[in-house]
Amino acid sequence: MQFSLNTVVIKPEKNLPITNAIILLHGYGGDGKDISMLTLNWKRFLPNTVFLCPDGHEVCSINPSGFQWFDLSKDDPAYILNESSKAEKKILKFIGEVKEFFKLDSSKICLSGFSQGSMLCINLGLISEENYACIVGFSGKIIDKEDLLKRKKSNTKYLLIHGDLDEVVIPTSLLEAKDFLLRNNIDVKTKIVKNCGHNIPVEASSLALNFIRENII
Repeated sequence: MQFSLNTVVIKPEKNLPITNAIILLHGYGGDGKDISMLTLNWKRFLPNTVFLCPDGHEVCSINPSGFQWFDLSKDDPAYILNESSKAEKKILKFIGEVKEFFKLDSSKICLSGFSQGSMLCINLGLISEENYACIVGFSGKIIDKEDLLKRKKSNTKYLLIHGDLDEVVIPTSLLEAKDFLLRNNIDVKTKIVKNCGHNIPVEASSLALNFIRENII
């Protein structure tokens, strides 16, 4: 299989049939291999799931060994919005390829991401023509509320998780995202993980797995 983004693909063991997919988007400066670590535990409980972990389409401006979904070297909201819109188009193309290759519709696909990847998942869950199975975001935020509200089309279920000690994306970002989603009649669950910084601890991974199992099977 050949996708438009370089991708770590983890298929079901024992050639079990694929009935759903989880697409995992890494954070700023990371790559598909990094975020694929989540699958080590998840795949045992999701035996018919294919996991797809693409690299960002750009080399990271501050970490050339990693990738980015959009540039953060300029602290300019208009610039970031424009660059994130470009990233959305790249990911939507990738999702289309996944749907076609594995013969899955959106309701059988979960989008999950960390940090910058989570920001894009939050957007994609609302702007798509059809609902996804669910969206799981770790340590993310809404990039631009006004822009997202204008483009909202769907009502996918969300789980947002954030560490209370996160100094990269502040924890209040989760509360702001929750408020926005609730005001727009989106089913959203949230969890602030205590004593957690900008990372995905075991507790967060387990909560996410349970939420995905409730919605994707």
